[in-house]
Amino acid sequence: MTTLLSVNIGQEQALVRAEKTEQTGIFKNPVAGPVKVHRLGLEGDFIGDSKNHGGPDQAVYLYFQPEYDWWRAELGRPTFPGMFGDNLTISELESAKLNIGDILHIGEVSLQVTAPRIPCGTLAGRMEIPPFAKQFRFAEKPGVYCRVLKEGVLRAGHDVRLEEYTGTTVSVLEVMRDHYDAGRTVETIRRILAAPVAERARRKKLEQLAALTEPPAAA
Repeated sequence: MTTLLSVNIGQEQALVRAEKTEQTGIFKNPVAGPVKVHRLGLEGDFIGDSKNHGGPDQAVYLYFQPEYDWWRAELGRPTFPGMFGDNLTISELESAKLNIGDILHIGEVSLQVTAPRIPCGTLAGRMEIPPFAKQFRFAEKPGVYCRVLKEGVLRAGHDVRLEEYTGTTVSVLEVMRDHYDAGRTVETIRRILAAPVAERARRKKLEQLAALTEPPAAA
């Protein structure tokens, strides 16, 4: 049985990196009691970089225990719920096996997968491993961002049920790989646009599609 292992909340905290200091909510800690999940995320959870995180299409970030187990062996150090800034830590599943549009029913809450996590300097800073963003990318265990289809209250121990998306879709890994692919094709972009991807990704794909298909402006 797939289970919600932990609900994690991040308070505003300063993260000092070599090039800057930022206010972030990536340092998340498990909470014992019930937590309200609304359209824009978990009640009380701080989002520092609203340009790249949060919003209705990336309201909740999920990570999975099998992938944390892999990282524990890879890094040779303990892992724990919330370590990567995940709001929800879930047993059994793996982000690499999910598709855009899949729905996770957790207690009374329903979440739809919209995007993989694209690693950044904030994650590397939190891990205190300067090249970690590159390491995270090539591990291809990105975790998933979700939109909230049904609001409600969550607490650790709730059962998790996966409902596979039946419409036109792409895998979470295909979207992640495409982010780094300078040679992407019109066909690939259109496949991603046909899926219920997060709005940030959709805007980027539309820009890329226009660059590939629209004739250059006359001189």
